[in-house]
Amino acid sequence: MSTVLVYPDTELVETDYHAFNTRLWDRLVADQSLAALDFRIETDGYGQMIMSPPPAPSHGNRQGTIARLLGNLTRNGRLITECPLSTREGVKAIDVAWCSDEQWSRLGDQTCFVEAPEICIEVESPSNTRAELRDKTALYFEEGAREVWICSREGMMRFYTAAGAEPSDHSALVPDFPVVIQ
Repeated sequence: MSTVLVYPDTELVETDYHAFNTRLWDRLVADQSLAALDFRIETDGYGQMIMSPPPAPSHGNRQGTIARLLGNLTRNGRLITECPLSTREGVKAIDVAWCSDEQWSRLGDQTCFVEAPEICIEVESPSNTRAELRDKTALYFEEGAREVWICSREGMMRFYTAAGAEPSDHSALVPDFPVVIQ
């Protein structure tokens, strides 16, 4: 099965990027040859795949630790790892996300969210640049995130409540979340 969209779907990139991304993502998810690959897949704003090698075990450990802590500190919501989100710059895979039960009831059956979960968390990898994390943070806020958290390679948490804002020393939504992850 080809994963390439063709006209008229390709025209959606200029008029309805969510429809474009959703159609593309549905095809990518259904492609068994891609499912067999040991890569993380995202897309760019033109529907081209961006493949990254799987992250180091320490990255996955931090994702798991963040998800466990967040699950213990929140109620009435869902945790999602590797959450695909449609943005104007393609589909991005949020490392860890939390969305309310209300939001989950609207979005949970989609293969690709068209609205950001309330909390979007990125775990910094050695290959991430600060510009990339800044861009992803802005994209998540554009799609409706209420907070974006960044976990540094050293385990330090930075909490953002708006694109371009300075980080806070704690989350407004989950104030007891620790500032350092082991």
